[in-house]
Amino acid sequence: MTYVPKGSTADGPYTLAIDPKRAGWSYAQLRVVELEPGGTHSFTTGESEWIVLPLTGGCTVQTADGIIELLGRDSVFSGVSDFAYVPRDARIQIASGAGGRFALAGAKCERRLPARYGSAPEVPVEHRGSGGCAREVRNFASADAFDCDRLIAVEVITPGGNWSSYPPHKHDEHRPGIEAELEEIYYFEIEAHDGREGFGYQRVFPSREGGTDVLAEVRTGDAVLVPDGWHGPSVAQPGHAMYYLNVMAGPGQEREWRICFHPDHTEGYR
Repeated sequence: MTYVPKGSTADGPYTLAIDPKRAGWSYAQLRVVELEPGGTHSFTTGESEWIVLPLTGGCTVQTADGIIELLGRDSVFSGVSDFAYVPRDARIQIASGAGGRFALAGAKCERRLPARYGSAPEVPVEHRGSGGCAREVRNFASADAFDCDRLIAVEVITPGGNWSSYPPHKHDEHRPGIEAELEEIYYFEIEAHDGREGFGYQRVFPSREGGTDVLAEVRTGDAVLVPDGWHGPSVAQPGHAMYYLNVMAGPGQEREWRICFHPDHTEGYR
């Protein structure tokens, strides 16, 4: 399973539920839960660390150490959100007075770090690329921005008609100082206009014989798994901005994002 259409992994309260067993790997996982006004959702973190990230709406996140209040946002296209980190081996409750949709980005881990709040104004926002490859990267839980044990997570906004995740790159080998081995999930939302839903495309192609090879048309609620291979570009339909949430984790002793660009696509870029 590489392309994950909306609803195909729905499980109980989750509209999307990707765990290591379902993905066929060891670490990275993602859930999306929708709450009605006044709704609550409780879960046990188990052997994984998690970040509760509002996609729409706000919520409170209750842990054994207290309550973390998240203001959230109107939509993923309206700006950066605050978020909550919750540790492994904990019981968590999410509650939303007005309702909303919330991503739970997770990774199996060893260390139990403290629960804490991530402030939206402190999220590093990077404007990467130029021209038709310009996009906005929100590094809310990148390796150098927020402390986790294994989890790495960022958001990307690609303007309509633009390419992102470009040049194609990979992180499927452990090469110290050059490349880190990371499993990755892309979760997509596409901006709608005048009631018309948009779409995009995601490419993953082999970096080794028999490797992952997919070209998927993606819409809001879809996901693409990247167990290996060159991935990119992510292409947004003209007139419809594309959002994706990247969730990554791997076996390396160091939590780091080191990638290798495809040599046939880098000349003249930037």
